[in-house]
Amino acid sequence: MTTDTGEPALTVDELAARAGITVRTVRFYSARGLLPPPVIGPRRVGHYSQEHLARLALIEELQHQGMTLAAIERHLTQLPPDLSARDLAIHRAVVASWAPDATEEVTREELERRAGRSLGDADLERLAAMSVIEGTGDPVRLDPGLLKLGLELLDVPIADESLLAARTVLLEHARAAARELSGLFRDAVGEQDSVAAVKSLSAHMQPLVVQALLTAFQRSLKDELREWLKES
Repeated sequence: MTTDTGEPALTVDELAARAGITVRTVRFYSARGLLPPPVIGPRRVGHYSQEHLARLALIEELQHQGMTLAAIERHLTQLPPDLSARDLAIHRAVVASWAPDATEEVTREELERRAGRSLGDADLERLAAMSVIEGTGDPVRLDPGLLKLGLELLDVPIADESLLAARTVLLEHARAAARELSGLFRDAVGEQDSVAAVKSLSAHMQPLVVQALLTAFQRSLKDELREWLKES
């Protein structure tokens, strides 16, 4: 069975294995409404899509940021309902950017296991160019927060030069936005300017800022593409 996008559908066992969690956890998340229901196929077997996998990765990242399941549930209900797997991967990458930089050393076999696919030399070179991994040997240094987004970008039909130029543009604007937001946070804290106060405000604002950035970027990009198509 395949999904509407032509990708192979996943059983609950396959979904759990790809996400690195147990089937029981998948069902627990589903019961809490953190995951949309699967598509029921022949023999009443539930089939899951890449959107389910991306949503599980986002849940994992939000937990890594210290959010409770109740907070994650509120956060997910505020997201647009029609987010694709790629949208969710971008959202997760933005969330991960709030966390301290953390890389780990993994073998090529472990990297492919986490990726859920085989990776050729060209794939490794592209992942390294996007700073998802450092080096292309065995082992490599992996940034887990960027892996899923990097894998999505492997299949984008665009030259590496254009992809890296787009990455540079995004990083520059993201850093500019981060500087402006940091200034707002400092002003909001005011006389209570302490590490604890700043961390507390940041923890409350992170989900809201991430959601706002994602929504604003999607709308702006749609507007730009619409204008571009009118001109062509």
